[in-house]
Amino acid sequence: MNASLSPPSAYVSSYLSPTIATIDLSALAHNLTELRQSLDLHCTILAIVKSDGYGHGSTAVAEALAKLGITKFGVSTIQEGATLREAGLQETIIVLGGIFPWQIKDLLHYQLTPVISDIGIAQQLARELSPQHMPFPVHVKVDTGMRRLGFEPASLSEFLTSDLFQGPLLLKSLMTHLADADNPDPSFTIQQLAEFQSIAHHLRQQGIMIPYLHSANTAGIVSYPQSHMDMVRPGLLLYGYAPKHSLVHNLSLKPVLSLSTKVVQIRPVTAGEPLSYNGIYRTSRPSRIGILPIGYAHGYNRMLSNQGHVLVGNMRAPIVGRVCMDMTLIDLTDIPGSQAGDDVVLIGQQGTESISATDVATWQHSITYEVLCNIGPRVNRVYDPIT
Repeated sequence: MNASLSPPSAYVSSYLSPTIATIDLSALAHNLTELRQSLDLHCTILAIVKSDGYGHGSTAVAEALAKLGITKFGVSTIQEGATLREAGLQETIIVLGGIFPWQIKDLLHYQLTPVISDIGIAQQLARELSPQHMPFPVHVKVDTGMRRLGFEPASLSEFLTSDLFQGPLLLKSLMTHLADADNPDPSFTIQQLAEFQSIAHHLRQQGIMIPYLHSANTAGIVSYPQSHMDMVRPGLLLYGYAPKHSLVHNLSLKPVLSLSTKVVQIRPVTAGEPLSYNGIYRTSRPSRIGILPIGYAHGYNRMLSNQGHVLVGNMRAPIVGRVCMDMTLIDLTDIPGSQAGDDVVLIGQQGTESISATDVATWQHSITYEVLCNIGPRVNRVYDPIT
């Protein structure tokens, strides 16, 4: 490479985008403490760090939680589990999503624990196990209403009493997934929990040992104490949020992530001017339009076009025009002291004003989960340590 094109090391930081997600690991620790205080002492926590830790960075989040005593982590894919292993995480990693036969070799190599949802994968896993791997720990999922992954209840008894569990495989837990626990109407969740408990009771009457029963996602944890059982699976809760319509929510949670950038330029625009793609916004007055270096390629949703606000100078500035791939426009007319280089908060607090990920979700007609998970790799993560 031409030396004139390679900046000296002193300038490396100038490459970094001003668009930053700041992860407050002290807030993560606080949320974990709040969760622990809400659970019985015997209840184990399976911390969910899938989807890159809900956009927070799975490796850093898992490392912080491991230091705080968490010994079990949930991911969705083999690849997510491998990433944690390659980063040095030694704790149990449970793969919650579906597994393909050709992935079993990597499952074994990275010492990941699968959730088994169909007999074919269980049989393939048993065939590929070497004697030193036996008995291999697995979790088994039963479908009680999600109609996604999981065994039909009627097929469980035959499966769990088969030869697969007489040497090759070792049952570590029976689990299900609550499909409607964030609904103010509790009827379907109560039905699911009753069916799950009935299934477990029937299996145990047959002499099947089930070390753990678990069903509770974040919505279940905060709204249905009877769902806690032997283990809970907090995801969104750890990152500082509860589902919007949870029936009960007595936890004092702190959002872990804030999202910020800087104004790259301010453009004076006359009245009646169309802004951004397709001119879906026209100025109604002479305006000062700020340009932000963040767009839908960063995970800032295009549905935010003409919706919502950001914070500049401790004041709210509306989003105007179409959110672009790399840029977003805001109206700074009512913030006369604003200038290029000013800090902009898209999620988080500035002065007495704040914007939550749930606010952003409302503006883009979505859910908090999607807002956090969609913050992509273009956004630099900065971690504030636990204090």
